Amino acid sequence: MKKQICTILLIFTGIVATYGQDFSLSAGVGGLLGGFFTRYTLSADGIDVNDNNIKIDANQDMNQLNYGCLAFFDATYGVFSVYYQRGTNNYTETFEIHGSGREMPAGTGDGWDSNIGFSFLGKYPFSLNERLTVFPMLGMDYQISIRQQRTEPDGWVYDRDDGFRDRDKDGNAYKVTDWNSAWVNLGGGVDFMITDKIFLRAELLYSFHLMTSYERKNLALMKDISGDPSPKLGGLTSGPSIRIGAGYRFFTR
Repeated sequence: MKKQICTILLIFTGIVATYGQDFSLSAGVGGLLGGFFTRYTLSADGIDVNDNNIKIDANQDMNQLNYGCLAFFDATYGVFSVYYQRGTNNYTETFEIHGSGREMPAGTGDGWDSNIGFSFLGKYPFSLNERLTVFPMLGMDYQISIRQQRTEPDGWVYDRDDGFRDRDKDGNAYKVTDWNSAWVNLGGGVDFMITDKIFLRAELLYSFHLMTSYERKNLALMKDISGDPSPKLGGLTSGPSIRIGAGYRFFTR
């Protein structure tokens, strides 16, 4: 592993040297604040196991606020971050089944989640003067779900993976890892040098959510209930975030 890391650093340093660019290494800590908005629609039309024509119309609207802390390592053209994030949301879900005699009331409530996240963002810095540097950014985050909670109508808070309320098409409880998620990030940032070594950093990102295991299992459940092999799923989960921190530059070439 040490040899692999050294090889990667040597290659990266060689690329920088080839193009004659300045190169530095730095690390720091900071905080993050952001959120996302989910707008999903799903429709299915098929025949169930009892030869009944089943039509499903479902919608989900969710607004979430995220906050947390992070540590980052910067190598001029890339930033690797590790962070802890907590989120609180409110949601509205509707689920109508036509043709089976089953109707489910609309669900509204609040939710909470906790995640450990890892992100790698590529960047290209432009120095405006000796103290100020700006940079566009593009990369990905991967979040590992630690806990997923929601409220019942009477206010009782429960874990979504407890197996009593939510199950997949095979009747199995969801696992907390089913909410692990990948995100595509784009945005930009700015560094302000306080001294030759210490700097302040601000980043503004916009993120797009990729489908999770939970969402894939839910889609399989809709296929199983409706008998429709290809339900129509539309919508997007995305949102902004800001990261603010302070760093220390310990190597410069």
